[in-house]
Amino acid sequence: MGKLDGRVVLVTGAARGQGEQEARLFAEEGARVVVADVLDDQGAALAKEIGALYVHLDVGEEAQWREAVDAAGQAYGRLDGLVNNAGILRFNALTDTPLDEFMQVVRVNQVGCFLGIRTVAPVLADGGTIVNTASYTGLTGMAAVGAYAASKHAVVGLTRVAALELAPRGIRVNAVCPGAIDTAMSNPAALDPEADAEETAKALDGLYRGLVPLGRIGRPEEVARLALFLTSDDSSYITGQPFVIDGGWLAGVSVI
Repeated sequence: MGKLDGRVVLVTGAARGQGEQEARLFAEEGARVVVADVLDDQGAALAKEIGALYVHLDVGEEAQWREAVDAAGQAYGRLDGLVNNAGILRFNALTDTPLDEFMQVVRVNQVGCFLGIRTVAPVLADGGTIVNTASYTGLTGMAAVGAYAASKHAVVGLTRVAALELAPRGIRVNAVCPGAIDTAMSNPAALDPEADAEETAKALDGLYRGLVPLGRIGRPEEVARLALFLTSDDSSYITGQPFVIDGGWLAGVSVI
């Protein structure tokens, strides 16, 4: 038996990266998955491969959230889980960040998470789960990613409030807080068919070796396993918590 047998779970940003690995793993564990993204070709291909439903979803658009939830209901008759995974990252010094850029990041990372909770929670089965993707930077600071860090701090706050408000229905709400993960967000070579993504990953391991106690960049499959834990009954008494998955980065700095 799979850990998610009989459950229906919607995953945003599921066409690639962490979301793709979450969708794959959830399907392997028996879930009926709703793959949601704006990358229609990739998302539809993944859904076909794993036997899932694909829906186009720009997480910053309220109407598209309603359409996605309606499509899931028509296909499967229910929703048991949501993984708010979609997110974007922009690098800029805080004082050099244009308002448009700041709001673009907030729209996807923060507003998208808010709309997901607000739209899905009313139709979510009692005892369901919501997993929000925050970040290592949602719990600490990092130069050059001010908009991203601010939005991810907000996701942690939304997670805690939603956990309190939805607890009477047995709905658990938690957040994953990844550090550096080998996805297109941190490894652009993953998007270049002519680039050697594996070599770039090795280079990234070298970059993070001096920063991360475990000495390497994280893998999206590792984040997916944490999301599975928080979606399954293995975490039945856990809610309102941010879970850091960063190879020990947040633990501190070693001077030896």
